Amino acid sequence: MARKKLTEAEIETALTDLNDWKIEGVNLKRRFEFENFAEALEFVNRVGAVAERRDHHPDISFGWGYAEFSITTHDTGGLTQNDFDLANEIEGEE
Repeated sequence: MARKKLTEAEIETALTDLNDWKIEGVNLKRRFEFENFAEALEFVNRVGAVAERRDHHPDISFGWGYAEFSITTHDTGGLTQNDFDLANEIEGEE
């Protein structure tokens, strides 16, 4: 299925439906904070299951007390609705 790269206006509109996500270049990013490493790891594992189910995988960085996600659709060279849908589902795991 071909994915449509969103326009700047579409990105700005889609961003208003998310909490604390930001745009950096062609990536949708957010950092989540946790009390310790175990909580961050548990969250990353839940998000990993979501990513596998959706067949859309964010770049993830995590450590003691944090998890950071960076999402883009590589084959379009930018953001698609699929990226925002994944970000919304990641928020639901929080």
